[in-house]
Amino acid sequence: MARVKGAIATRKRRNRTLKLAKGYWGAKSRLFKTAKEAVMKSGNYAYIGRRLKKRDFRRLWITRISAAAKANGMNYSTFMNGLKKAGITLNRKMLSEIAISDPAGFTALVEKAKNAL
Repeated sequence: MARVKGAIATRKRRNRTLKLAKGYWGAKSRLFKTAKEAVMKSGNYAYIGRRLKKRDFRRLWITRISAAAKANGMNYSTFMNGLKKAGITLNRKMLSEIAISDPAGFTALVEKAKNAL
C-alpha cells in the first residue's frame, strides 16, 4: 500500500489561516507562522470586543437617558426608580431612542415617573 503524505492537508490548513490573515500588514499576511499568531490574537480581540460592545452600548443608553432626564428636571436614578414604581417596563435602549426621537413622549414618561414617587 502506498504511503500517504500530509502535504495536501497541511497546505489546506495553512491556506485557511493565510486567508484569515488577508489584509494584515507586512509578513503577517504572507508568512504562515506570523499569520497564525496574528489570527489567534485577532480572534481573542474579537471575542473580547463582542462583550465590550454590550457594555459600551449600555453606557451610551444610560448617558442619553440621564441627559434627557436632567433636561426635564430629574436625575437618572430617581427617573428609573419612578418608572419602576409606575409599572413602566421599558428597557434602556428603547428609553434612549424615545429620548432622541420623541422628546415630548419622554417628557410624558418623566411626568409619570414623578407622579409615581
